[in-house]
Amino acid sequence: MAETARPLAGVRIIESSLLGPGAVGTHLADLGAEVIKVESPAGDYIRRMTWPIIEGDSLLHHHISRGKRSITLDLRTPEGVEVYKDLVRGADAVVEAMRPGALARRGLGFDDLKEVNPSIVFCTISGYGMTGPYKDLPSHGIAYDAWGGLISPGRDEEGFPRIDEHASVGMHSGPLFAAYGILAGIIRARSTGEPTYLDIAQSDASVAMDWLRIETYLAYERPEDVVTGNPSDDYERREPGTAGMLGGVRYQFYDSSDGMVLFMSSEQEFWKNFCSGVDRMDLFEKWPGSQYGDHARGNRELQRELVAIFASKTTEEWVEFADEVNTPICPVNTPKTVADDPQFQDRFPLLGHEEHGADMIGSAIHLVGEELPVPTRAPTVGQHNDEILADVLGYDAAKVAALRAAGALGSPQ
Repeated sequence: MAETARPLAGVRIIESSLLGPGAVGTHLADLGAEVIKVESPAGDYIRRMTWPIIEGDSLLHHHISRGKRSITLDLRTPEGVEVYKDLVRGADAVVEAMRPGALARRGLGFDDLKEVNPSIVFCTISGYGMTGPYKDLPSHGIAYDAWGGLISPGRDEEGFPRIDEHASVGMHSGPLFAAYGILAGIIRARSTGEPTYLDIAQSDASVAMDWLRIETYLAYERPEDVVTGNPSDDYERREPGTAGMLGGVRYQFYDSSDGMVLFMSSEQEFWKNFCSGVDRMDLFEKWPGSQYGDHARGNRELQRELVAIFASKTTEEWVEFADEVNTPICPVNTPKTVADDPQFQDRFPLLGHEEHGADMIGSAIHLVGEELPVPTRAPTVGQHNDEILADVLGYDAAKVAALRAAGALGSPQ
């Protein structure tokens, strides 16, 4: 695909990041933005964090640093600071994906960079943001979901608390909020010339992604004659979110003959279609349910009937059945099995390890009639020093040599 066809062609991002929050730049690079990762001479230790380690570098690095170029700058030197400012002069946005104020301590904060680029978009993304009593707390990804109430501690066989398996929310959704905030800032800057200063917290993102449960609890603090449950439940208040599904029958997991499916016929139309499709209209006649949102909570007699019905077909057969009769049933996958699912394979052609160092899932954004650019492999530390200094900044060989001698790129070479 031609360079000009990339959705974010012509957008340049300067990224100073450590670990997972660097995914801000990943989302933008996947759409064709030029992302220059500025690293200390020692490099971002993302390469050594978590597991697995693939060919000496972590999967975290392979995924989050893909599509970026790396330049090393020692920001303890005035020469390194000046090179950073030169990069920002021609950039649209700066990402500070570490504790807020890290760049400001080097004379490269929002106010400093606004002097060299008056329309710059400056995004700082951190654990708890720039304000509040937790703003200086060190943290890692699970903290945001634990703080936000998304995960609960488990217990091992000896009674010790443990972290049970779960999907991380804040550490993944925070960079997404940052990416679209950056794009909004760039659109405004290109229209009005105004700069933007974004403060993104991954803990905020956890809460934002769980708004329905949180807001339901808030709603239930109001009088019962004002805030009720669903009409199908005779207006009885239910626990928020998925907690209110515990007693569900027409919206519930069921064992198939070779796995498991999720049955979701809570609308009367879908329930009728299901009963007709399995030739059990007697079930519909006995328990027609309400028009919307009726899970037949606590109906053990119906649940036993459905257990027997779902055990009669394979998961694949139930999915085909759902498509044929128009009733919602989906296969239940695990992180290990989902890549074998035909829907996954249609939507997510993997980025192969042969070219990218690891087998990775690409962007979830699809352009109709177009293909997104294929990201380059995650860079080694300072891999693109000469390329960026010459091609992006236009420095000649003498200036590059002087920078090396001054230690601006790291130890003098």
